[in-house]
Amino acid sequence: MPYIMIRAGLAAELSRRADTDRRARNRWSQTGEAGDLARIDADNTAWIKSVIAEHGWPGTALVGDRGADEAWLLVQHADRAPEFQGQALQQLKSAVEAGDAPARHLAYLTDRVLVGAGKPHLYGTQYADDGNSLRPQPVQDPDGLDERRAAMGLDSAAAYDQCMRKTYSSGNSGRPDARDNPCRPGRPDGPPRVTPEGPRYANCESNKGGAAQR
Repeated sequence: MPYIMIRAGLAAELSRRADTDRRARNRWSQTGEAGDLARIDADNTAWIKSVIAEHGWPGTALVGDRGADEAWLLVQHADRAPEFQGQALQQLKSAVEAGDAPARHLAYLTDRVLVGAGKPHLYGTQYADDGNSLRPQPVQDPDGLDERRAAMGLDSAAAYDQCMRKTYSSGNSGRPDARDNPCRPGRPDGPPRVTPEGPRYANCESNKGGAAQR
């Protein structure tokens, strides 16, 4: 584990930006109006990019456990900057190997980058919602999925699928209030995301302070 020297100011700014992200996505989940979400994502992406350039991945040693969650959140939502997401993924991988970030963050961001590139993903975290049905994105080597998930501290694929369908069921109109999401015992990181290029993508984590987010 790296030497801990938490930067309080940096952690506070991460918290502020993550809260702005969550509020915007909660409004979206409740009203269907994206509003200024694209602007918020762009601003957060530019900021977290500068943070990583200066400090490397903002892990627990630098910003604490909560700050590390929030740094991951901002990068996870940087879908309009795929090249940056891919570069950040390598930084996160090094942080996980050093014990400075949880492996579940790496699983989620790995899948996000792969799906964004149009490739099958590894850990089964990404689902697509075309407005009519919820379905998993294509997965590499489905027979080895649960083993890979367990290695990253994730629940089984079956449990995750049940969580996804419960959370994003038609009875919830595809837009649950993230604060009431049963798949996340901790803070929500947001509801559905919609890209101009295609359908909604969803994911949901059910253990270890995970996230239900899109």
